[in-house]
Order: sequence, then structure tokens, then C-alpha cells
Amino acid sequence: MEKMNRAFEKVKMMVGMEVEDEEQRTAALEESNSFALMDEFNRNCTLSTTQRLYGFAICFAAGLTCTLLSMLVFFKPIKFAITFTLGNLLSLGSTAFLIGPKRQVTMMLDPVRIYATAIYVASMIIALFCALYVHNKLLTLLALILEFGALVWYSLSYIPFARSMVSKIMVSCFDTEF
Repeated sequence: MEKMNRAFEKVKMMVGMEVEDEEQRTAALEESNSFALMDEFNRNCTLSTTQRLYGFAICFAAGLTCTLLSMLVFFKPIKFAITFTLGNLLSLGSTAFLIGPKRQVTMMLDPVRIYATAIYVASMIIALFCALYVHNKLLTLLALILEFGALVWYSLSYIPFARSMVSKIMVSCFDTEF
């Protein structure tokens, strides 16, 4: 197979076509392999507009219900962390019905919001870890505060200029010059 590829490259050079070097070929191969799973997943997720809207509505309603139900167990931080984080995951997943899972992941990994996404996902993992394995109410409560702040910051990343405006407001509110 390798001999055939080299022969094909020689024919391309004789005709005057550009030939990819080894580095370009391996980079293209790695890129195609990394998105191959996501492309396959996207191809299998072909829904009609009505099905997408139903999926979004059901998933979002379930997420909102979990988030609201978490307020009933607010004074039990472990139960609160589980229901609140499950509500956040369902609400986050609901948007994948509208725009598709590949575009959702692409938007989440956009350079503008990559750090907000990483902190948000990490805070959900930390909150669940503290609630399910550590069973420490104080750590769970701190993780939930971090998760809520990360949720707000992540959500603001979708609104143009919102994060810079909030940052300026926070700086002006907490600016203490003596």
C-alpha cells in the first residue's frame, strides 16, 4: 500500500500537481480520525424539526424541574448537589437537540469559551464527587457555589460583550482604594 502511495505521488509530481508531504498527511489523518466518531454520531442523529423541538422541550423541562426540585432539598447539600447538577446537565444537553451534538461541542470548545466550558464541566464533576464520594457538606456547598458561578460565566459567554460588562461592573463594585 505504501509503495502504491509513493508511486501515486510521483505521478502527481510529473503532472504538476502539488504533493502533500508526510507531516501534512499525518496531520490530516489525525484530524479526520478525531472527528470521525463525532461525524458518525452526527449522521445517526438525524431528527426532524418537530422531533428536535420535542427533544429540546422535554430535556429542558426535565432539567428545569430537577433544578427547581433541588431547591426543596437546599438544606441537604448532598441531595441538592446531585439534583442541581443533573438539572444543569439536562439543560445543557437540551441545546444539543436544537443545534446538533457536533455543533454544540464545537461551540463549547470555541476559543472564546473554552475556559468557561472547562471550568463549568470541572465544577459539575467536583460537585458530584464531593456529594457522592466525599460526603462532606461544606465541600459540597463550596463546589455548588463554584458550579453556579461557572454556569453564569459560561452562559454569559454566549451573549456578546456580557462577560466584559460583568467584569467591569464587578471591578467597579469591589474596587477598594484606601
